[in-house]
Amino acid sequence: MEIIGWILIIASFIIAFVGTFYPIIPSVVFMLLGYMVYGLFFSFAQLNWLFWIIQVLFVVLLFSADMAANAFGVKKFGGTKAGVWGSTIGLIFGPFVIPVAGILIGPFLGAVIAELIVTREGIKQAINSGIGSLIGFLTSSVVKVIVLTVMLIVFILFI
Repeated sequence: MEIIGWILIIASFIIAFVGTFYPIIPSVVFMLLGYMVYGLFFSFAQLNWLFWIIQVLFVVLLFSADMAANAFGVKKFGGTKAGVWGSTIGLIFGPFVIPVAGILIGPFLGAVIAELIVTREGIKQAINSGIGSLIGFLTSSVVKVIVLTVMLIVFILFI
């Protein structure tokens, strides 16, 4: 039973890291699932209130950084709220429409199309917004990997 527990825990953590680049997978939920599986298979004793407070703070940081990075990337390159929304929609649907490459093409095209439809500023501005969304997504992914790694290290230290 111990081996099954560890397989489930490690699988949850791996899925959490995959979710950093495939946003339809809620990475933080799988990280927390790994903690819960550990508690159910082994013990919640090591996962005390301090552990949970630290993890909740990292979850808040993760969500905040994720939203801020995308919005910052679009805005930094001159995009508008339409570009941010288009980028987000493209990020969600891109991987389904264009498997594998859609994770990068989706946010870019979403921002470009939204900027063209809503602002009508021109193709150059729309492309800049798309580039900003792509940079924001990549920055967000790097931040997620760092935060998830720290969350995992904290978990290991507590057990």
